Amino acid sequence: MQEEIQEYAKRLKLSWVREHFQEIEASSQEEYLYKLLAREIEQREARKINLLLKAATLPKEPNKTFDWKNIKLGQGLTPEGVLHGAFLKHQENMIFYGGVGAGKTFLATRIGLHAIYQYGKKVKFYTVATLANELLDANEKGTLTKLFKKIEKLDLLILDELGYIPLHKQGAELLFQVISLCYEKRSIIITTNLQFGEWNHVFGDPVLTEAVVDRLIHHSHLVLFGGDSNRMKESFLMNQIEE
Repeated sequence: MQEEIQEYAKRLKLSWVREHFQEIEASSQEEYLYKLLAREIEQREARKINLLLKAATLPKEPNKTFDWKNIKLGQGLTPEGVLHGAFLKHQENMIFYGGVGAGKTFLATRIGLHAIYQYGKKVKFYTVATLANELLDANEKGTLTKLFKKIEKLDLLILDELGYIPLHKQGAELLFQVISLCYEKRSIIITTNLQFGEWNHVFGDPVLTEAVVDRLIHHSHLVLFGGDSNRMKESFLMNQIEE
């Protein structure tokens, strides 16, 4: 009988049931069935979350609470709404602007984690330079359509560090295609240390830059990150401790 149960569970793709059905203790058949199915669902949800986290390639998150003290939110935004991804419901974008080390990547990562754990959303994190290089490589190998299809399946695309490295002309054009692909269909978070008027330094073409900005700001919220660099402050504190 045990072998038959395992075989049926395998055919039904009940992996937890197949391995652990004998471990369930219950006072009735109904309770047994309830516990059995509940554990199977828990196992599937945990597996789904792990797969989403692996695919997201989010950076390692600092083990601390995010400090909102020097953050200026746009009209209608609240810290809780931003953190829990309220903008995802309407495929809106977030532009995080501020200096190096102000917490932009930290907050973007925290939002990505919430989107995965709370809503099971598909998230992908790239630095702008990394995505541009991946697009160029895919274009050269003839796999660009495949990469675009992966992006089309996302709920949230995080593009980090826009402004740190000027893009190759073709890389900038391909990145524009990605932004157009996401327009009004999926959300983007962009972290940048440049004002919109300076984005031409990245894209290298005023017309292309205007088109990128136009698509991003149409359905977007701006979050300003002020204050000193968190990394510089932490380094200063460490030096004081060592002294």
